[in-house]
Amino acid sequence: MRSAALEKLRSEALNLSEAERAELAHELVASLDGTIDSDAEEAWDAEIVRRLAEIDSGTAVLVDREEFRRRMRARISGS
Repeated sequence: MRSAALEKLRSEALNLSEAERAELAHELVASLDGTIDSDAEEAWDAEIVRRLAEIDSGTAVLVDREEFRRRMRARISGS
């Protein structure tokens, strides 16, 4: 059963812009994760920077959405 406070909060949250809802959702999910692993955060930050550098330099092999979906479907089906 939902409390009145939760229902009011839900109603107000749904009236936010998409960007505001995304930010709120991110913060709420992050609050469920417990303590932040700073080593993992640093590693992901470095990985993001590395991948962006590959894209900027033209060395990354990029695929469009349809190709990605085709590959994932093939993996899932075991083909």
